[in-house]
Amino acid sequence: MKALRAAPNLLTFLRLCLVPFIVLVILQDHYAIAFGIFLLAGITDALDGYLARKLNQITVLGHYLDPVADKLMLSTLFLVLHYQGLISRAVTVLVFGRDLGILTVSAILFATMGIRSFPPSILGKINTLVQIIAVTTVLMGRFFNPLPISFLRTWSLRATVVFTVLSGFHYAWSVARRVGHISSQQEGSKS
Repeated sequence: MKALRAAPNLLTFLRLCLVPFIVLVILQDHYAIAFGIFLLAGITDALDGYLARKLNQITVLGHYLDPVADKLMLSTLFLVLHYQGLISRAVTVLVFGRDLGILTVSAILFATMGIRSFPPSILGKINTLVQIIAVTTVLMGRFFNPLPISFLRTWSLRATVVFTVLSGFHYAWSVARRVGHISSQQEGSKS
């Protein structure tokens, strides 16, 4: 119960609570407000990590909840922006499919092998960054669209495709190696 009251976890819960509101304002074509909510979510994301370290409130709940909140926010935004005709089907399917696949594999590995830690790779971090840039520029492009924003939107969506695929394959390769290593250790201990 103490972990629920930790300030960083409360900020993460706030970020989760912002998801339906940002969806609602996008569906009502209020992109400047959606951008503001997305910016607020980004601030809470930066603050929760900072406060967890500064206040020594790093919790197991926060360790799992923070990346789930990030994935839920970004995947949901890709879906709703696709619904609004602002992001292509291909990009949306790749982003959503990768995130759903990672969550599913993580849950299966936890349930079957007890694997709890899934640290992000550098490719995963780059992927998240380009997704954030893509969502930011797509939202901004609806109310403020100078040429640099349009250019950045185009290239960040292309980079999203590249890094979604690369990080997805890297994740699959890493998991296969890890499972193989654990399996060989279990085989060796039985001998």
